[in-house]
Amino acid sequence: MEDRDVVALDDPVGASLRGAHAHLGRRVGRAATYSPDVATFSAVPADAGAAEWADLARLLGPDAFADMFSCPAIPPSDWEPVFVLEGRQMIWPGSGRPGPPDAEADTGVVELGADDVPEMLDLVERTRPGPFWPRTHELGAYLGIRDQGTLVAMAGERLRPPGWTEISAVCTAPEARGQGHAARLVSALVARVVARDERPFLHVAEANTAAIALYERLGFKTRKDVTFRGFRTP
Repeated sequence: MEDRDVVALDDPVGASLRGAHAHLGRRVGRAATYSPDVATFSAVPADAGAAEWADLARLLGPDAFADMFSCPAIPPSDWEPVFVLEGRQMIWPGSGRPGPPDAEADTGVVELGADDVPEMLDLVERTRPGPFWPRTHELGAYLGIRDQGTLVAMAGERLRPPGWTEISAVCTAPEARGQGHAARLVSALVARVVARDERPFLHVAEANTAAIALYERLGFKTRKDVTFRGFRTP
């Protein structure tokens, strides 16, 4: 039986926008969305009716992209489907023991900030880990690894439902793969999250078997299967 704290992960976008990320988004009624230069994710409750979808359409505007992430609610028929992607949600077990928070100092891991955004966007463009925009780094801490000054790998914090932090944007440049960069970055983020008495979680596409194997090797456990969906507003 799951503990009550895990329930927040059933609506990670909505829970984040109601709490830690409220200042990064907009709300109308029970519909919410991030500022578009931060993230494209939107949320309505699982029991959303016509009123909630109408509120979200007003927030986004006509013919706009609505990335509903793992929201199980299905919009009215005049919302055009854009994509469907099967994936899974994985969590760090409460009994896990990550390395110390300062372990990253010995592995070449560096903190990334606003000045690094052009390089971060370039790395994302080359590796396609998922959505990443000019202000995505404001969602949480982002860490990177450089090779002779060039950013070759990064990972960071994204959704923040109460008691949890999502690890996301895990990516490594093609020429730098096979050196354990992703494992070092994820481990460093896990240590940071646990040090502030939160639990890490993440999402991964079901087809990305290499990433799933890495996360399992690091200690993550699958909580549930999810379906990611995107739509276009009327």
